This record gives sequence, C-alpha cells and structure tokens, in this order.
Amino acid sequence: MIQIEGLTYRYPRQPRDALREVDWNVREGEFVLLAGSSGAGKTTLLRSLNGLIPHFHGGHFGGRVLIAGLDTRGLSTARLSRLVGFVAQDPETQTLFETVADEIVFGLENLGLGERAIRVRLEEVLDLLGIVALRDRRLGTLSGGERQRVALAAALAARPRILALDEPTSQLDPWAAESFLDSLRRLVDELGVTVVLAEQRLERVLGLCSRLCLLGSDGRLAHDGSPQEVAPSLPWPPPLIRLALNLGWRTVPLTVPQARTAARHQQVALSQTVRVRGAYHASGHPVAELEGVSVRLGDRWVLRDISLAFHSGMVTILMGRNGAGKTTLLRQIVGLQKPDRGRVLVLGREATRLSRGELALMVGYVPQHPSSILFSDSLCAELALTLRARGQGDDGLNRTLARLGLVEHAARHPYDLSGGERQRAALAAVLVGQPPLLLVDEPTRGLDAGWKAELGRLLCDLAKEGTSVIVATHDVEFAAAWGDRIVLLADGRVIAEGTPAEVMAGTLAYSTQINRVFGGPYLTVEDVLAAVGRAPAPPASAEVG
Repeated sequence: MIQIEGLTYRYPRQPRDALREVDWNVREGEFVLLAGSSGAGKTTLLRSLNGLIPHFHGGHFGGRVLIAGLDTRGLSTARLSRLVGFVAQDPETQTLFETVADEIVFGLENLGLGERAIRVRLEEVLDLLGIVALRDRRLGTLSGGERQRVALAAALAARPRILALDEPTSQLDPWAAESFLDSLRRLVDELGVTVVLAEQRLERVLGLCSRLCLLGSDGRLAHDGSPQEVAPSLPWPPPLIRLALNLGWRTVPLTVPQARTAARHQQVALSQTVRVRGAYHASGHPVAELEGVSVRLGDRWVLRDISLAFHSGMVTILMGRNGAGKTTLLRQIVGLQKPDRGRVLVLGREATRLSRGELALMVGYVPQHPSSILFSDSLCAELALTLRARGQGDDGLNRTLARLGLVEHAARHPYDLSGGERQRAALAAVLVGQPPLLLVDEPTRGLDAGWKAELGRLLCDLAKEGTSVIVATHDVEFAAAWGDRIVLLADGRVIAEGTPAEVMAGTLAYSTQINRVFGGPYLTVEDVLAAVGRAPAPPASAEVG
C-alpha cells in the first residue's frame, strides 16, 4: 500500500535534511505507530504520503513515494486525498466552514457523492467519534479537543484507504482518546484501512498498533518492528516499559493487563510509604482569584459559579473532559473574556479594570495554538519583541533560549519549526518577560517525553522561584508527575481539587497507567521504585540514529 524508496527531503532554506534515505514499506491493513523525538521527521513523513511534500512545501525531494503503486510526484494532492486521509497536528488549520455538519459534508460533496450517501456517512462519523451533539455547533464555539474530533470525522467520512494522522489524540480527553483509538482499531480489523499514526503519548497506542517505527534525530529510520521488539529501544519509553526496564523484567508489558500479570509473577511488594508530592494548601500569597465566576457562550454556561485561588510557588493543573471549561477559565484570568457574573482578581486588582498592557505585565499566556502568538520573522526577534513591550533589556534572551533548548533555532522563522519546537518557542516568548503568573494551555502537545520532563522541571523551578503556574492539560501522566494541585472541572464546575494522589488515584478516566497496575497512592514509576527501594535508571539518550 505504501512503498518509499530512498526518500530524502529538506525544507526550503533549511540547513539539514528532515528525512534522509528512508526505505519503508507498509502493507494494506497495518496499524503503524511512528515515534521519535520532536523534530525527528514524523510530520514530514506523513506529509509525503498525501503529496503535501513536495507539491505544497517545495524544498529538495529525492527518492520516490508510491501510494497503491502510484508515484506521488505524478499525482495532484486532490487525487491523493482520495487515497490518503490526513489530519494535521493543528486541526484548526484544516477547517473551512462555520458549522460542524458543513465541514464534514464538504469533502463528501467534492467526491461527487449523492445526497443519500452523504447523509449516511455524516451520521456514521458523528456516531463513531461521539460528536452527535456537535452537529449544528459553530466551529468557533468548540474547544480544541472538539475541533480535533471534527477534523478526524471529516477525514474518516471520505473512507480513504490510508489514514495518516499527526498527533490525533493530543487535545482529546482520556475518554475521547480511548474511544477514538478503539475506533481506529476497528477500521483496521474490520475494513482493512491502513493507519499510520504519529504520536508522542505512546502509552495510549502501543497495545493497539501492529508495528512500531522509530525515527532518529538524523531523519533516518532507526528501528522498525513489532512494538514488543522496538519498545525497549525507545529513548524515552512510556511508564510501563520504563518500569519493566528499571525492575529488570525480561519482557516489557505494552498494556495495563500485561503489566498486572508481570507484577504478580515478579512478586513486586510495595512498602506503605510513598513520595509525598503536591501541596494543596499553599503557603504563597494568592496571585489570581476567581470569585463566583460564571461565563455564558451562546446558550451555554461554560463556567458556573467558580471560586478558586491560585497561589505563588505552586503548579496547579486544570483537568476535565473536552468542553469542561478549562480554556475559558484561563481566558478569564488573562482578560480575553469578561465574566457574566462574579469577578477575577490578578495581584489583588480586578481584571476588568486593568488595561490590556497592565495585564500583559502580570500574566503570561501560552494558548493551545502557539502559532497564534508568534508574529516575528525569527525566534530571536520574537523574544526581543516581548522584552521591548515590557520595557526590559535583552539580558535574559539567551538564557531563555538555552533553558528551552532553542539556541540553535534562534534565527529560524517560528513557522519553520516542528510542532513541539513551536510549542517551546511560544513558551520562550512568554517566559522571557518573567511574568509572576504563567498560564499554559495544553503545553505537552507535540512534545516528546524527554522535553515533557524538561518542561515539568522548568515549571516546578519557576514555581520555586515564586511564579504561580496554571496548566490546562489532558495529559494525566504529566499532571501526576509535576502537579502540586489538581483542579478537576466538569460541565463548567469544580468537582474535585487536591493533590494528584487525592484527585487522580483510583479514577476510571484520570488515573495513570502505574496507578491502574498497583492502585493505592502510586501514580508514577518513581513512586513504585521508591516503594521497592530502587533509584530510577537514567533514560537512554534521546539522540537515536
């Protein structure tokens, strides 16, 4: 179905190849997981399947890519779209119409389908992805995760022979992600669809895919085989595999049931003492406060009577299903929306009485879509722009770039960066101004596990320096490892708050893989290793290749 021979590709004006001498074959009906560090070339490889490379992006293209025996260089992207359904990292860039139904139907009309067939396929994908209630909603009113499901629905409705998906679960809540991945497995098993999926949260997919391919930092294919064979070679393996490697298990478990069985066989005995993490009762002063805040969007109450205080020196994690109100809550604090009821205080002053410039000095905000706050021609110029706006010198510019591993990208245009690199670039553009309150919406989107760990350490360091950090995320593993306090939202209300162990342990949707294996207060690999008296082994180098 997919045959790639000697593929080498370099983007325009870039000093090195994004892919180098890739030889790769995928049979019909395979479920292939693409792994690799941020910037390794996963997105580039997916773009080569539907002709965006080289037809749209240009650059230097060598070798050839055959889809169902057809050379992509001789086919238009319109023709290839009938064979390959593609969903990008940023699904909001793929939408054209105002309502959900119109967006899904548009592609089907272009395929020349009759009205009856269109109606059937529309209902089919709405049910498949659990978005029937969104049918008549305007896209502009949807959360990031809801928009991601709409983009997936539009791709699935065309019934392509190949699905190329770039971080398709990055903005989905745990329930939606599991449901979507189960749907993909059914498409493979029952309809013979070929799925090629690039993903950073590998723990979600390893138990479902039939093949794992690891791209190295040099753009070459470093490993290709079954998940069981390749998983131990991952530079930053997901929790169950990392646990097995640290405890010396002969085979690595890919799923929670496999890990439970292995733990019983290995007779893993845990002590009653665990690492104490999280600090629900903060000693720092309140930096932001919401007092009885309610927000209405259209005919829906998105937030309902929210009263919360966020303190200095603390990392607070906002969690909840798609549409629960996490982003809306952040937008209240940064002044992008006004509450219909209640009030928001930032550093003791009511947010609605502060100018946009005054709020910008107090609050740093990194939205779900980092590209929306990157305006300059180079990353260095972007950071300098922030410093000038705050009346600061450029003393901290190089330090911020180094802190986020972006020194070598300082002269590059932000839009030329990979998804994970762009996420870090947006964070750098905000952090360089040293705001006392930092709001970050889905910051792990596009980040490999190594950079997620670096991000977690950075946020904790900022909290120790006195910053109040608020993170909205669906990444339960990240939340458990780095959060001091968890605030769980549902239907615009706070339904639980406390330390990670108090809120997440034992829940069906928000427990970590380790917690599902061992139960109790154990959330992370480090919790288990501490309970058995072992120090974690250092990760393998992220430079694979």
